[in-house]
Amino acid sequence: MNNTNNPAISFHHVNKIYPNKTIALQDISFTINNGKFVTFVGPSGCGKSTVLRLISQLSEVSSGKIESNINQNKNELAFVFQEPALMPWSNVIDNVHLPLKLTGKSLRESRTILQEAINLVGLDGFESSYPRQLSGGMKMRVSIARALVTKPRIVLMDEPFGALDEMTRSKLNSDLLRIWQERNWTVVFVTHNIYEAVYLSQRVIVLAARPGRVLADVKIDVDYPRNEDFRMSQLCNEYCREIYNYLEMAVSDY
Repeated sequence: MNNTNNPAISFHHVNKIYPNKTIALQDISFTINNGKFVTFVGPSGCGKSTVLRLISQLSEVSSGKIESNINQNKNELAFVFQEPALMPWSNVIDNVHLPLKLTGKSLRESRTILQEAINLVGLDGFESSYPRQLSGGMKMRVSIARALVTKPRIVLMDEPFGALDEMTRSKLNSDLLRIWQERNWTVVFVTHNIYEAVYLSQRVIVLAARPGRVLADVKIDVDYPRNEDFRMSQLCNEYCREIYNYLEMAVSDY
């Protein structure tokens, strides 16, 4: 198990400037420890997705420094996007197998790991189904299962439930927390939904925009497991109001 007192990811005065001179991030600093669940919220264009791209090394910093304990060669990081991006010609088990297939592992030798991941996200019985036969929520479960099979230590999630209806989102939120606790992931999550951020997270980092910068870092001091009682509680509403107030400040800075 990861030592939760050790940093998984640290940003030190990070700046990101695009070739067109747009300042995406300005002097961003934060640390996320192993096994923590941290969510970024903020107005469109504040650099939330840019933070994930920098962590995953899909983009490079313009200045500053990022430290992480990720070993890219060992598939220790997984990225779950808003769109499931499933292969329409492949069934569920073949879609989940893709990351292992890319490392040279056959379907036969991966079968146990694949079935475990499929069972964990609640899709047992749908192994032979194709994306066209699945609901939006089920497609996202396939995407999460695909992230599970590499046994990552850090999972980046860029608005994965943004296109889903409220009931499906709520169910997947609870399932995600269950899997996170079982797998001891470090999760960096991005959302526009304040209630989702508060329900899921131990910390919610609010970014202001133009340029993107840290406006607030709110600790959600509520034990897990969390349930509907917390989601509907006065305490949850108070956290949501606090974050909403920060978001109003972020928007007023436009």
